[in-house]
Amino acid sequence: MSFLTPGLRRAAPKLAASPFVCRQCLRHQQQSPSRILRQLRRASTESQPRAQAVPVRFFSARSVPMTSATATSAEAAAAAAATGSAKKRVFPETSSKSVAYWLIGSAASVFGIVVFGGLTRLTESGLSITEWKPVTGSLPPLTQEHWEAEFEKYRASPEFKLLNSHMDVDEFKKIYYMEWTHRLWGRVIGLSFVLPAAYFVARRRVSPRLAAHLAGISALVGFQGFIGWWMVKSGLKDDLFAPGSHPRVSQYRLAAHLATAFVCYSWMLLAGLGVLRTRRMLADPAAALKLAAALKSPAVAPFRRSVSALAVLVFATVLSGALVAGLDAGLIYNEFPMMGLGLTPPRSELWDRFYARRDDASDLWWRNMLENPSLVQLDHRILATSTFCAVLALFAYSRSGRVAAALPKSAKKGMMGVVHLVSLQVALGITTLIYMVPVSVAALHQAGSLALLTGVLVLGHRLRVPKSTLAQVQMKLASTTTPR
Repeated sequence: MSFLTPGLRRAAPKLAASPFVCRQCLRHQQQSPSRILRQLRRASTESQPRAQAVPVRFFSARSVPMTSATATSAEAAAAAAATGSAKKRVFPETSSKSVAYWLIGSAASVFGIVVFGGLTRLTESGLSITEWKPVTGSLPPLTQEHWEAEFEKYRASPEFKLLNSHMDVDEFKKIYYMEWTHRLWGRVIGLSFVLPAAYFVARRRVSPRLAAHLAGISALVGFQGFIGWWMVKSGLKDDLFAPGSHPRVSQYRLAAHLATAFVCYSWMLLAGLGVLRTRRMLADPAAALKLAAALKSPAVAPFRRSVSALAVLVFATVLSGALVAGLDAGLIYNEFPMMGLGLTPPRSELWDRFYARRDDASDLWWRNMLENPSLVQLDHRILATSTFCAVLALFAYSRSGRVAAALPKSAKKGMMGVVHLVSLQVALGITTLIYMVPVSVAALHQAGSLALLTGVLVLGHRLRVPKSTLAQVQMKLASTTTPR
């Protein structure tokens, strides 16, 4: 056999590798690599020049030499792959546009129920349903026996005994359907918000920050239903209003119910507008950075703070209007700007000891401010006039000097819109007062208050760019300008 040795030595380098490797190793090498391993190999191949490639001289894949640069690039690719897979499991940085439209649609629905709730109160229909059944109360009475049972419950209420003792079942149905529609609308808002919110969060269609906002709004929507019944319950007891007086709900609870609805509406609106703003700025990063630089101008900062203060003033005026509605204070002093013989009622009428409940009258001032119809109406007049003057002053400020040069065009349009809304709201308020609270005009006045708050919120929204949005814009711009 010795004479075959030289020939085998010369032929060995030319032979294939497969006869010298076991079948198990061959099957292992023939298996297709995983997706992550292919990405690592592709990244390491692209990062190294071909001149550095070392030919494989052995049959084992483990013996391929790797330089330090190759190892570094492989580690970077592995980290990038791990980051990419982690991002697929967590919430995205930017919420979906469909979420924004859904939020704004929900806010519009809340706007509608606020106006309809005002109609329910103005038609004195809010106390027609004397029970709170969140589930079974979704259906109205379907038979005559059920209607007689509901009417019997209403006949035991103070409102029927003192106001509507002449009412029959057919008349009762009208006010019942008003309150039932209001409650059903509230249930629809709750379901149409909570269920889609859970879906968007589960499907990772929202950012982590917006997911927290959706949880907060959902809780507020549920709490609003409880406040609504808490308010109605106050009108079903004789001990919450003076004997022989007009049966009505507590003005404090009415103000709380209205305030919660306004907060819920504002929260939905701003959340939806925030998503649209972020996506719009990411679509044009250069223009977004230019806008952010303009809003950082020192001349814009005082105007932005003034708009925030204006929003607080509008909200306070809304709450004072709720007190006016709860006390029926709009039915007295139906003239403007006078209140009787002067601009204000007599001092003795404004600070009446009748409303104090303590022997030392230490609660005289605040109880008159919140429970005396004359002083409550005067407070609302003062706040409304202050809001009107503040809007006009802010408009003049936005058109003067450095502020006019620094303000973006969208902010100037928003300021003009607020001027139009406040002028319309003042006209509706005076008309409501002079004509002794007609239902249609009073409902428009309540809608106007929410429209005015919307205008102020939109104006403030246009004057701010959140830091998180600005960071995303900078990253997007850097990624588009970096050469590959």
